[in-house]
Amino acid sequence: MKTVKIYLKLMRVHHYIKNGLVFAALACSGLLFQRGKLLAGIAGFTAFCFVSSAVYIINDIRDLEKDRHHPTKCNRPIASGAVSVASAWLLTVILLSIAAVCNAVVFYPGSSLLLLFYLLMNLAYSWGLKNIPLVDVAILTSGFLLRVLYGAVVTEISVSNWLYLTVITLALYFSLGKRRNELQRIGGKETRTVLKFYNPEFLNKNMYMCLGLANAFYALWCMDDRTTQHYGGNSLILTIPIVLFITMRYSMDIEGNSDGDPVEVLIHDRGLLILCTSYLAVMFFILYFL
Repeated sequence: MKTVKIYLKLMRVHHYIKNGLVFAALACSGLLFQRGKLLAGIAGFTAFCFVSSAVYIINDIRDLEKDRHHPTKCNRPIASGAVSVASAWLLTVILLSIAAVCNAVVFYPGSSLLLLFYLLMNLAYSWGLKNIPLVDVAILTSGFLLRVLYGAVVTEISVSNWLYLTVITLALYFSLGKRRNELQRIGGKETRTVLKFYNPEFLNKNMYMCLGLANAFYALWCMDDRTTQHYGGNSLILTIPIVLFITMRYSMDIEGNSDGDPVEVLIHDRGLLILCTSYLAVMFFILYFL
């Protein structure tokens, strides 16, 4: 059992929360319970989970020496010696093979290209692009967007441009916030080379600019004529205050001692979890019962 927990930790299973974005297009379409589309979404979600786990493992292998000198990353399975590099590579091959099978179930040329692009982009990130300022942030941000695009392709659902812009700007906020908090932590520059190119003022200004845009884009989506016609009214406007409180609560968290990782912030803040659950419940009621 202990060995299983170590490997699940290595795979970063708790980060699968981010892969829920694969269902974003399907859920917002009101067709979540259409059997064929739901099964396609589940298969796509599984494929993305295993590919993202493989990416995390490869990145841990590449950062082995740096992680050993990091105040918290030294506890990761590979850095701590709990999992050997050979075992980590074997698990990576297994995960990518399973992901390929899951993707084949809902095969579309576009979905396969997106999944492959996500993998290659993150490999390039691990092999050096993470050391180039702004490129590193762009890659972190594109990971969120690719999840939404991939989910839209495998379920054959179109997504509003306003929602795409919301995802992009919110993901930029997450990415810049992560870099800002890493910079503030002791030993940050020694464990992540790119941090020497950033300063807190630059990161603060741009992350909150992106947050403001994300809230504005979300509000515009809720009030857009196509949105109100599709969902039969202006009910989605009711979710705007909830989103504002969610982003304010998240901002309050990352102004503390957090390392800025979105998943870590979410799972360690009960109030933020309640707000996010409330948002999902209200959205579900509006989309499927009104």
